Amino acid sequence: MRSFRSEPILWIHVAGLATLPILLVMCLLFLSVGKPVLPVWIELCLVATIGVVPLLWMQLRRPFYIFAILGIALKPENLTEQQRKILCLINTKINRVLALVAAILSIGMLWQLYQIAPRVINVASFLPQWRSLALLLAGLTFLASNLFLQIPVSVMRILVTNETEFAALEPLSLEKIKQDFTILGVRVNHILPQRTVKVETEE
Repeated sequence: MRSFRSEPILWIHVAGLATLPILLVMCLLFLSVGKPVLPVWIELCLVATIGVVPLLWMQLRRPFYIFAILGIALKPENLTEQQRKILCLINTKINRVLALVAAILSIGMLWQLYQIAPRVINVASFLPQWRSLALLLAGLTFLASNLFLQIPVSVMRILVTNETEFAALEPLSLEKIKQDFTILGVRVNHILPQRTVKVETEE
């Protein structure tokens, strides 16, 4: 049996970290739009609430079902035994702690962005200078950045799992998967192209 680390979806989610800097720059631009009309702490709480709370709540209560990308999700009944074992490593106390740590780090990043924002006012001068709309967009881009942080963190926890520990896991039942995970997107039979094995015979 091939190693669970060769599961393509895991590496796709890890690669999602590459979008994090882009989303944070977008958030920075929105934070630099317009003149603040509310105290700093209120604006920070607003953006953090939009960008952090929904995902943190999801990861603590019903973690993201990782066999999903770009609005499509692999039907739970089509998961292999190995994939159902992988899900065992998502809904754990360790992952909840990691989700909390990632949320704290993201709030720290938001604070740094807010500090830098006044320096890039000229860069964002082409945008409509509506502060309320800009804060909403900052919150939404921050939410997207947290999505591409939280999920790779969960996946990297899987990738560092010992092969022996993984082999000892019991695959999750279909009922538990549907009950314990947040499945987002249209459910399909396959997400990635199926690999075919060609058998060559000697004549």
